[in-house]
Amino acid sequence: MTTVQSPPVPPTAIRPKVVARTGLYAVLAANAAVVTLFAVQAGFASNALVVIGRFAGLYSALLMAFQLLLVARLPWLDRRIGMDRLTNWHRWTGFSLLWTLVGHVVFITFGYAESSSMNPVSQLVDLAETVEGVLRAAVAMVLILVIGGVSGRWARRRLAYETWHFIHLYTYVAVVLAFTHQVAVGTTFTASSAATAYWYAVWGVALGSVLLGRVLLPLWRNWRHQLRVEAVVPEADNVVSVYITGRDLDRLPARAGQFFLWRFLTKDRWWQANPFSLSAAPDGTRLRLTAKAAGDGSAGLRHLKPGTRVFAEGPYGAFTAMHRTRPEALLIAGGVGVTPIRALLEEIDGHAVVIYRVAGERDAVLYDELHELALAKGAELHLVTGPPVPDRLAPGELAALVPDIAERDVFLCGPPPMMNAVLGTLRELDVPKPQIHFERFSLAG
Repeated sequence: MTTVQSPPVPPTAIRPKVVARTGLYAVLAANAAVVTLFAVQAGFASNALVVIGRFAGLYSALLMAFQLLLVARLPWLDRRIGMDRLTNWHRWTGFSLLWTLVGHVVFITFGYAESSSMNPVSQLVDLAETVEGVLRAAVAMVLILVIGGVSGRWARRRLAYETWHFIHLYTYVAVVLAFTHQVAVGTTFTASSAATAYWYAVWGVALGSVLLGRVLLPLWRNWRHQLRVEAVVPEADNVVSVYITGRDLDRLPARAGQFFLWRFLTKDRWWQANPFSLSAAPDGTRLRLTAKAAGDGSAGLRHLKPGTRVFAEGPYGAFTAMHRTRPEALLIAGGVGVTPIRALLEEIDGHAVVIYRVAGERDAVLYDELHELALAKGAELHLVTGPPVPDRLAPGELAALVPDIAERDVFLCGPPPMMNAVLGTLRELDVPKPQIHFERFSLAG
């Protein structure tokens, strides 16, 4: 077994997550300032409602472009912030976009209605019929309202991922319609050559980022690495490991703790993309995923044949040793959440404590590998079994297992209820937030 060591943690290292997050905020703030400057230079309408509506439209255009950047899956951002947090920001940016668009429509309509003495509904219809680009903007608005509706938690829980994802793809149609509306009637867009160049650059960077991160880079990597199934190994009654080989895997920038969106190109599964973490640190010759049969996608893995072609998008995720702040670590796994934890243990340096929480010993998938790794690396391994109640990882119990927990980086992966409970425990034990690392699978369209 090849053990890959992570680089030592510099005592004064600047956290990559902070740098990337601050950079994103700075980019958004700087662009908001530029948009405001161009709007002021373009002049103000005599009607205050129209002025407010135009500003709302400009900021909504900027938020729409920013949303695209958040879900472009650019490796630099993803490795530093993580897809789950980028997706969460995308969701909240979407709600802000929705309200600024509503404000744009309402203020513009009422502003023009005040000047023309028409009622607002008649004014909106008149604008759609007589002004180039307004009807396209109305269609974009309807699409965004629908997408916003299905993005709510109540709807998201009731829709299949494939259905939700398909509806979400209409965001790109809305973006194109909104851009053509801006080109046709945007006074700020045509106010100066600098403003025109700026908006073309904003939309070019946003759409180009999506094209690069979600289309060109995955196609290039899969063409280059030619991934195939090497072997399928049952780990338990309902758990299986899939070994993947390919060309030049030493050049694939994957790290322990990351995941891929895997498509196995068989006639009945090629259209399904499932997120599975690497369950072993990449060694340059093969990749391994380990999955529990929790649905049709994962249950079908045991029937894969060696030689099956694989299309993988990734690697994704910030759940890596790149974000360590302390020389020692605590790794907490629950159930099949052990897969990225096992990979991290293989890569991580310094003293580590591993806690594996399962209902019973027979549920401890990959425990033998964990035990072997722990012995080789001088790590402590604790198998914690029993029902969820009483909580065996409550503050008192966890502090007894790891007395110096506040001095360690904590990497946590498991089912959502277990993760939420442990996160609460870590807060009670005063573990600093920058030392707590976790990631949830939450994929945007």
